[in-house]
Amino acid sequence: MAISSRLDTARVLATVLLPTLAKGVIVRRPGVMAAAGKLQSDQRAVETMRKLRDRYGPEPIRLRVTGRSIAVLVDPTDVHRLLDESPEPFALATKEKKAALQHFQPHGVLISEGAERERLREINERALRPENVPVEAIVRDEADLLTRHVMSTGELTWDAFSQTWWRIVRRIVLGDGARGDDQLTDDLLALRQNANWAFLHPKQRGLRERFQRRLDDHLARAEKGSLAAQPGDLSGQVPHWLFAFDAAGIVTMRALAIGARGTHGILESARLWPTTPVILRESTIATRWHGTWLPEDTLFVVFTPFFHRDPDRLPHADRYAPEIWDRPLDPAIVPFSGGPGVCPGRDLVLATGAAVLDTLGEHLSFPALTAPLPATLNHFAIRLRTTPTGTRVA
Repeated sequence: MAISSRLDTARVLATVLLPTLAKGVIVRRPGVMAAAGKLQSDQRAVETMRKLRDRYGPEPIRLRVTGRSIAVLVDPTDVHRLLDESPEPFALATKEKKAALQHFQPHGVLISEGAERERLREINERALRPENVPVEAIVRDEADLLTRHVMSTGELTWDAFSQTWWRIVRRIVLGDGARGDDQLTDDLLALRQNANWAFLHPKQRGLRERFQRRLDDHLARAEKGSLAAQPGDLSGQVPHWLFAFDAAGIVTMRALAIGARGTHGILESARLWPTTPVILRESTIATRWHGTWLPEDTLFVVFTPFFHRDPDRLPHADRYAPEIWDRPLDPAIVPFSGGPGVCPGRDLVLATGAAVLDTLGEHLSFPALTAPLPATLNHFAIRLRTTPTGTRVA
């Protein structure tokens, strides 16, 4: 087991972990994302990880950090093991994750443990099925309005896309009655901004209670054709669904920027620019790695942009390559995580994002970014000039 030098630990902190935290793990910060896009900070982070692997070899690398055992993974087979052996002995509910998510979803499956996690996981898997919601009909209805707007202005911006996306999401999750409830998602945004600071920001209990009351009013309708109509105690789970759909919107907007279509287009966007740039697991017991024991409570770090865009392993690292999803993948390409902790809403997110790509693509043509694709793509700044495809909106 390699232990990094103090200088290499400083490099990992300065170019990989701290920039990731600065951009916002729970909700992206526009100003920092703008700077990251200009500096292409993810390219520098990937280079740091490549040098770390070259210097220390494929085994997990322990950082010299006082008070916390931290191991950074650099080998795809270790990533597979870590995810496959979750939540025991590698818990999803790390100390850092709990501190962040308790700001807005203290009862969510992602920070639950033991029998409670199993119960909540079953609720999520049962509810988050694409067949439970008329996804395509909702998307077509809302995309029609967006298409008209884009045709009149000649461009698609993140602001216009985001407004449409959240109307789609609120209808899918809570029903038509929540379509115009911007306050609900604005309150969630404020709570998520607090969550970016994890331990360092006091909890705004009044704001969270107001958000939860508003959410529960929508859930009480159990509107047919929405996820709210599914059985089970959904109140504590829906905040995470809305949180995850925010990342899905970012993935979809970036997919439009590369001319992507369909499910593979969404997957490729999530590979190229992961919205979960750091996957964390925490060992519940001492674990053996390549002949060396790591202590209980070790924090394992998977920096996904490195594994998704490593040119040493992936000939398609920096280009749009939807064909890779038709064959077995590198085990560390995990846009929706993996193992027992894989995102339970994966299929629903793919169905929603793909429906948006395909519906807009029927009427609009966007200029696509070309290879080599940027390592950091600031979705806030995307402005896509558009031309009609010749198919008119009825």
